[in-house]
Amino acid sequence: MKIYISIVFSLISFVLIAQNNNRPPNIILIMADDLGFECVNSYGGTSYETPNLSSLAESGIQFDNCHSQPICTPSRVKLMTGKSNKKNYKKFGILDPNEKTFSQALRKKGYATMIAGKWQLGKVDSLPQHFGFDEHLLWQLTDTGRDSIGRDKRYVNPVLKQNGQLYEKNEGKYSTDMIVEFINDFMNRKKNQPFLVYYPMILTHCPFDPTPNSKDWNPKDMGSMTYKGNAKYFGDMVSYMDYSIGRIINKIDQLGLRENTIIIFTGDNGTDEPVVSMMDNVSVIGGKGQTTDNGTHVPLIVNWKGRVKPNSKSKSLVDFSDFFPTICDLADIPVNSSIDLDGVSFYPELIGKEGPKRKWIHSWYNRNGGFNPLVSSQEWVRNENYKMYVGNRFYNVKKDPYEKNNISILEMSDSEKKIRKEFIKVLNSFTHLRN
Repeated sequence: MKIYISIVFSLISFVLIAQNNNRPPNIILIMADDLGFECVNSYGGTSYETPNLSSLAESGIQFDNCHSQPICTPSRVKLMTGKSNKKNYKKFGILDPNEKTFSQALRKKGYATMIAGKWQLGKVDSLPQHFGFDEHLLWQLTDTGRDSIGRDKRYVNPVLKQNGQLYEKNEGKYSTDMIVEFINDFMNRKKNQPFLVYYPMILTHCPFDPTPNSKDWNPKDMGSMTYKGNAKYFGDMVSYMDYSIGRIINKIDQLGLRENTIIIFTGDNGTDEPVVSMMDNVSVIGGKGQTTDNGTHVPLIVNWKGRVKPNSKSKSLVDFSDFFPTICDLADIPVNSSIDLDGVSFYPELIGKEGPKRKWIHSWYNRNGGFNPLVSSQEWVRNENYKMYVGNRFYNVKKDPYEKNNISILEMSDSEKKIRKEFIKVLNSFTHLRN
């Protein structure tokens, strides 16, 4: 009898393993808010402790040339739709409901989908569902994120929307803890089917306030009255961000899903401007809102146990439009050519295969969106070393990351003139687009 039971359990285990190997992988996309590459230890950052991100990088792949847009909504729109902002960025805080998102594609494929964290894509309760998310726990979905007297409600004693229901209880809770618990519960409930977790974090955006691990944490605090807060807490917030990511990783391990789960970590734009971070003896000034490297250069770490070669480094260019086709490739979803994507999938590089790679990144940036000749917008094309704006400003951003020295055509080497000519061709190919 014991032998019979043992055989039955072995057969059940074999069937479950076979099913798990045949099903599409789980995808967890985590995007920190206002976190440049210089804040992460594996990129050389020395001001803060990010051990969980370092562990993901050591057992996965780290991309050294990933670039976002300079601020939050443009980055989110580009990432979710796979398109240049020049095509579809209408207004700050808005994602055009007519756009197609990677979450819609995955839900159609049979994925259980959820989003938790910061929304800022339109103040209508039904939009998370519309854009492909079965479940949500979000800050700033239908409100401004502040209470009636102007206190910020994103961190301690937050105001959140969970699947359409308002949470505004003053129970001393911290939003990040609530969100991580929501994510972990979702993964536990959906562990027997492929799932998408999209976690656009609230951390590390200002106000810079104490976290539950800070010495002066106060669970009775009703929220900051100032927008910025005190930048001395930024390090605590980075640490709590990393700790919270570790909680999600631990849950994946507990569920036995690590080998069938892809973890992607990035940031939506550069670090906020009051913050100065160190990379050994080099200081990096936060550049959020700037089109220079410190405003757009963000971390990108991808971890997939057993599939991504550990401790890999990539110099390949990655643009935020690349996430849509990459996620579709990971889920084995053919991309419909009618969507008109600008992204290039970096999936082949994750699994050590040859594939198309970017030669340049094109960016168009206007904080308030739309095309208005009276409103200042900036447009540029870049590769790993050089960058050119509409208006003929040309920089060696590898040597001059703050873009202090415009290289005139008279000063250019032959190779730089060749790059400039290629960049002009790229910029001209986007001139017909008008938002």
